[in-house]
This record gives sequence, C-alpha cells and structure tokens, in this order.
Amino acid sequence: MKSLPPVCVPPPDISRHQAGNRGIPYVWQFDSVHPGPHVALVALIHGNEYAGAIVLDQLLRCNIRPCQGRLSLIFANVSAFQQFDPRYPAQSRYGEEDMNRVWAPERLTGPARTAEQARAQTLWPILATADRVLDLHSMLHDPIPLMLAGRSAAAAALARELGLPGWIVADQGHADGSRLIDHPQFQGGHALALLAECGQHWAADTLATAWAITARFLDMCGVVAKPALAPWLPSGPQPPPRLVRVTETITVGSEQFRFVREMNGMEIIPAAGTLIAQDGDRAIRTPHDDCVLIMPSRLPAIGHTAVRLGMIER
Repeated sequence: MKSLPPVCVPPPDISRHQAGNRGIPYVWQFDSVHPGPHVALVALIHGNEYAGAIVLDQLLRCNIRPCQGRLSLIFANVSAFQQFDPRYPAQSRYGEEDMNRVWAPERLTGPARTAEQARAQTLWPILATADRVLDLHSMLHDPIPLMLAGRSAAAAALARELGLPGWIVADQGHADGSRLIDHPQFQGGHALALLAECGQHWAADTLATAWAITARFLDMCGVVAKPALAPWLPSGPQPPPRLVRVTETITVGSEQFRFVREMNGMEIIPAAGTLIAQDGDRAIRTPHDDCVLIMPSRLPAIGHTAVRLGMIER
C-alpha cells in the first residue's frame, strides 16, 4: 500500500468561529443588503481535508464581506476535524459515516442515524437557499487537482467559465450515496454547485490551489469586490480546461479487488481493452481508447467506488 503523504500544512485553529452568526455552530453568513446571488463556500465535508478550512478561516479573519448578495461560510464536519492527529492523518475523514454521501433528499429529513447525517440536516436550510455553492475538498494520494460538476450540464459550463484547476469531471456520482453537488436542487435549475478536489491532502500546493479556485469563484459570481480578492486571484492567462465525461464507474464487488499496478489520478490509458484491475474473477478493462482514470481508490472497499473511467470531450 502506498504510504501516506506528509503533513506539510498544519491544520488551522477554527475555534474562534464556533459561535457562527446564524444560530448554527461554525456557520457564518453576511448580507450586503444589495441585490445579488447567495454564494456558499463549504469546507470540511471530510475532517482531514482542511485546505478549504484554512481559506474560510482567513476570509473571516480578513473581514471579507459581500459587495452584493449574500456570502455563507460553512465549516461542515467539525467534529471529525477536531479528531485530526498528524500522526494518524487519514483517520479523521469522518466519525460515523462519509458526510459526502448523505445529501439525498430523503436523508435530509426524518430521524438521523449518524452525526454526519444530523449535521447535514442542520446545514441544509442554509445551502438550500444558495444560488452558487463551492465545496472544497482534497485527495489522499492524487496530486492533480480537478473540478467535479456531477450530472449538471450547467454546472460543467460554470466550471469551464471558472477555468480552474484545469480538469473538469462530469459524472453520475457514487453508488453508495449522494454528494452535496448531487442534490436535485443543483440539477438543472437556477442553483449550481461544484466540488473542487484541490490536490493532495496537507500539501502547500493544494492550499494555493484552494485559494486560487475560491478567489476566482467569488470574483466570477460577483459577490466580493475584486480588490478584496487581489491577494489570492491567479495572475496571467490560464490554459483552457479539459472536460472528462465519465463513461463507467467501477464499484468494488469483492474483497479480492486489486489494481494490476499502481494507478494514478487522471492517467490516460491509450488502448481499449487494457486490463486495469481484477475484482475476484472479474477482469476490469478500459472500455475505450484514451481512457482517463479518475481518482482510483487506494483503499477499495466492497460497495464503494474503485475508480471512474472517462473520455476527454474534444
């Protein structure tokens, strides 16, 4: 098994933000009193993915406020984050269940069976009123950042306009639950949501990417004045983003699932029919030429996504 990446960027102290200002711990919302969109930034859906929390912490410390519309800053799974230990950095992803799988409408109502579900139910009334949502994440081993647009063509178009971080993935989500971006609220109506995988956990480059994406998103939405974002906005022209459309999602079916070799994120396999994994007796091969491997799992578990396969849209 590949060793964990080093913790190069320490976790932030977000305790000063506990009170919030909407009656929900660690949730802040600011209203410009001028017409405009409601933009929500979300960090810590996973407790050990804290680059986004560093960004939100700094935005609050710098008193960044909207010039029009509303701006919400949401620290999501704080209880998992509070368990982060740099000696065991992979163990605080969540407490009872993956918070990135609890956003189906039926799970946002009724009795909650886990702390993550309960927290999502508490946060949803804020998110349900947002016109634009940016959900900030990072990845355990994959250093190449990407933007997930889910099933929404409008969200993919928004990601193209954003232009960062370079790769855009249009997918159908996961078999084991719904991400925030998969909620029907963000599937074809006015409201749109993007999920930014900013790079490898705890790396300095990941934090820089999270800053650039967030600043560009706020600027593009027009909710924060450009001069206030100047320290973090990327400079110079950016290469055009590439959109990868997922053609197949490989779900782990047995405890014998194994990749045939180490697979890297956004790796392009030239030939159709190339063997990439064995799942017990089932051989898993690339379904087409120039097949892109998206976020291959280093810890494949039955019922979870092992890898998504995609094709670059020309």
